[in-house]
Amino acid sequence: MNLGLTLKAPKGLLMVNISRQYSRRSIGFFVPSSPPLDPEKVKELQRFVTLSKRLLVMTGAGISTESGIPDYRSEKVGLYARTKQKPIQHGDFLRSAPIRQQYWARNFVGWPRFSSLQPNPAHWALSNWERLGKLYWLVTQNVDALHTKAGSQRLTELHGCMHRVLCLDCGAQIPRGVLQERFEALNPTWSAEAHGLAPDGDVFLTEEQVQSFQVPSCAQCGGPLKPDVVFFGDTVNPDRVDFVRRRVKEADSLLVVGSSLQVYSGYRFILTAREKQLPIAILNIGPTRSDDLACLKLDSPCGELLPLIDPH
Repeated sequence: MNLGLTLKAPKGLLMVNISRQYSRRSIGFFVPSSPPLDPEKVKELQRFVTLSKRLLVMTGAGISTESGIPDYRSEKVGLYARTKQKPIQHGDFLRSAPIRQQYWARNFVGWPRFSSLQPNPAHWALSNWERLGKLYWLVTQNVDALHTKAGSQRLTELHGCMHRVLCLDCGAQIPRGVLQERFEALNPTWSAEAHGLAPDGDVFLTEEQVQSFQVPSCAQCGGPLKPDVVFFGDTVNPDRVDFVRRRVKEADSLLVVGSSLQVYSGYRFILTAREKQLPIAILNIGPTRSDDLACLKLDSPCGELLPLIDPH
């Protein structure tokens, strides 16, 4: 399957060519296969949610695959299963200007599609749970802003958000869309064709394509720019970790949605919930790191199952 997209920027005009057929196919392609919905399991999750008075939900990449964003670890369809590509590491990004150039060139190509993606029924269901007073707090490991687009407000973005950019020297922040305009101004004739999609707005480009791409610096101090997200090899801000840990301790149950919990930044809160003896339910296609700690495990697409649950 060709999962490429073509970007051309002649005379300063940005054009991203993504067909409707591509969009539909890509959404289905990134969702791993799963067994049919089990009505008894649906009833069990309904009971779990009904009994919860202060429900904390933690989401991962599996909730956004149905919006067309690939994940890393899903069997057969995740990045690690499809390619030998690896995400850029935090230390490499900080140390190397060529690595930053490579990252931003790829992100520049992927941004129009990534930023246009919309919440799916799972995001809307959780937003509705919050509106009706069922959801006490929402913690997401995702950086796609889809929960915010769906209207969630009692939200912690554990790993940050791709829609914000910060300066590594002075800490100034700008919207990612503003940076896209600066990229276009610096690269009026640059063009590239990506051959495949990766998570979080990344695409695949060759070294030759990247070499002539110009990367702007911070408009305030001239420092290097980085998306306001936690890269692989970096750590979550300790204050944010403490904040989420307090929310877990205040909750009376925890529901994991679309996460394998392989990354410790999210798994640590499962350990906090276990210490507090909270009931834990997990909705994720495929095994997770915490299946043995859950009182309920469901292997279903998030967007199919969550809208079936009545939050009242």
